[in-house]
Amino acid sequence: MLMRAIPLTVTALAAALLLTACGGGGSKSGDKNSSGCEIGGVSVQIGSASVAPKAGDTGEIPVSITNQSKPCTLDHFAGVSLNTGKAKTDVPALNGAKAQQLKLAKGDSASFTISYVRGEAGGKNSLAVKSVNITLPGATASRSFPWSYGPVATQPGGTGPNASVSAFQQVGD
Repeated sequence: MLMRAIPLTVTALAAALLLTACGGGGSKSGDKNSSGCEIGGVSVQIGSASVAPKAGDTGEIPVSITNQSKPCTLDHFAGVSLNTGKAKTDVPALNGAKAQQLKLAKGDSASFTISYVRGEAGGKNSLAVKSVNITLPGATASRSFPWSYGPVATQPGGTGPNASVSAFQQVGD
């Protein structure tokens, strides 16, 4: 019995080391060939939103990007700010969400979601948002889109919008 246990233990240990070696460095080998994605090199589309119908309801706005140029990498959350015409307010990342590094070849797509709580029209705890600005991770250039989803509630205590941004997800294969 002891003789049989040793080869199995050695085989299991060798397999574990092999798996660790494969997973450890393989994902970084392509980093030198791709840089951060630039807003000018991708198409950005805001999809069919699940609009919050009344104050206090939650809405979700899907945003997809498709790489139109050389391979690039998304390595954090998208920057999203809401513009009222008087001020811009940044939308934080969803609590507990973890950004993953996504490499996009030309033609590849990724998406994220902006979730928000609808505010009361004209209410002092609401932002009358006119546009949304989207910036890709590590970049400074942004693209602006009209906001037609109603006012956005502020966080309790008025510390910013009651909204969040999810992590990027790969679209397709």
